[in-house]
Amino acid sequence: MKKLMRKMNNFATGQIVKMQMALNNNRGDGYIDTAVKILIAVVLGALLLAGLYALFGDVVMPTLTNKIKGMFNYAG
Repeated sequence: MKKLMRKMNNFATGQIVKMQMALNNNRGDGYIDTAVKILIAVVLGALLLAGLYALFGDVVMPTLTNKIKGMFNYAG
C-alpha cells in the first residue's frame, strides 16, 4: 500500500511539474512577427506585380502589336 501511495504521489508531482513548465513556456513565434512577415510578402508581391504590369504595358505589348500587324500585312 505504501508503495502504491508513493507511486501515485510521484506521478501527481510529475504531472504538476509538466503543467507548470508548459504554462511558463514562452517560446515560439509571436503574432506580431508573423504579421510583419506577411506584410512584407504582400508589399513585395505588389511591387513585383506593378513592375511586370508596367513592363508588359509599355514595352512588350506595343512591340508585339507591331510584329503581328507586320505579319498580316499582305499589301506589301
